[in-house]
Amino acid sequence: MSACASVPAPPTHAADRFVVVNGTRLRYRDEGRGPAVLLVHGWTLDLEMWDPQVKSLRDTFRLIRLDRRGQGLSEGIPAPQRDSEDLRALCRHLRLSRVALLGMSQGARAVLGFAATAFAQVDALILDGPPPLDGEPDPDLPLERYVTVVRTRGIDAFRQEWARDALMQLRTQNAEARALLAAMIGRYPGNDLTHPPSPAEPAPGIRLKSLTAPTLVLSGAYDLASRRRAARQLAARLSDAALSVIPGAGHLPNLDRPEAYSELCRQFLARHCARDTS
Repeated sequence: MSACASVPAPPTHAADRFVVVNGTRLRYRDEGRGPAVLLVHGWTLDLEMWDPQVKSLRDTFRLIRLDRRGQGLSEGIPAPQRDSEDLRALCRHLRLSRVALLGMSQGARAVLGFAATAFAQVDALILDGPPPLDGEPDPDLPLERYVTVVRTRGIDAFRQEWARDALMQLRTQNAEARALLAAMIGRYPGNDLTHPPSPAEPAPGIRLKSLTAPTLVLSGAYDLASRRRAARQLAARLSDAALSVIPGAGHLPNLDRPEAYSELCRQFLARHCARDTS
């Protein structure tokens, strides 16, 4: 199988669970024991991106990860402006009174949106490779061009092009990590490209100064300059934030440097998460 070929959805994993939010069926997994941590993936990815972290951290934390709306095995059309609502619904479904959240790339916006409306529920935040958070569309994702690619050449042509994008380049030569990334791109449904909203609805702006939860901002040393700059700016604007740069990693540091990434998360979460196994 090529790194960008279309692949069928995998059989439902034994750990897969589903919740229906406003008529849309979303896949999630709930594994491990300890303080609850909700993991939110980036665009075109899915909950399986977190496999290395679940293996490393499930002995200490309850790790809850979902396929964002319209991605992975979740139904619907991707709608970043609805992600935080979906996260709140999942927390209600699981009866979580306290939670930490880890959001990667576009998922960082979802995590911040959740925290802005449910701040009393949030123990801590980890924001990995965030885009600029001014409420405008992500400047590193030329969605209009990708919509044209899908319309004129098909979804597999998009997958091939996206697999070559700088944001999707792994520094590691680990075959398992590379296969995991290729599989996620290969099964991305692309519903937001075949049925783009019109007009585009921007994600709402977030009042960062109002967020007081302890926050760790992560950045790969070889991520795009725009992402590294956004990470520095975000850490400076939040009231209680630290920035960590992961050497030898690009935009996907959890796959490039999984051991270092997981250990940073473990140390930060251990300091700030309530010992609540609910």
